[in-house]
Amino acid sequence: MAIQVGDRLPEGTLNESTEFDPATGCPAKPQTLNVGDLVKGKKIVIFAVPGAFTPTCSAQHLPGYVASFDKLKAKGVDEIWCLAVNDAFVMAAWGREQKANGKVRMLADGGAEYIRKLGLEQDLTAKGLGVRSQRFAAVVEDGVVTQLAVEAPSKFEVSSAEAILARL
Repeated sequence: MAIQVGDRLPEGTLNESTEFDPATGCPAKPQTLNVGDLVKGKKIVIFAVPGAFTPTCSAQHLPGYVASFDKLKAKGVDEIWCLAVNDAFVMAAWGREQKANGKVRMLADGGAEYIRKLGLEQDLTAKGLGVRSQRFAAVVEDGVVTQLAVEAPSKFEVSSAEAILARL
């Protein structure tokens, strides 16, 4: 069953790489982070995408949140997270390419374990992508989901930064 408004986020871990090797320019030293610790006492906008470097995700979804960083902060948002079923190295490189560093935390769920706990996975094996996240956005306050917008398949309407800003 998918997570709902009023539910507490499930326990779990995500990975993040925020450092880059100066010699190679490649992301380095991913850290494993406890979701419960990350959300404590914070208002967070979490948006999830089917995959890093994919067309809608790269052209609209992530750039919209990067561009809306100041507006979201002005509405009391402490952090913005981008969540995808990719590894931390890919998420870090995508964040760097999209100029998200310092604005959007690029969090990896490489095995889709956390997305499954949320009940928001989708099987895109037929498209060569395996199990991925549905496209969604949520507002989480001190670990509790206060808003949730899950996109219909192949849509990008309710989870954009603009849509979340209109509801804050």
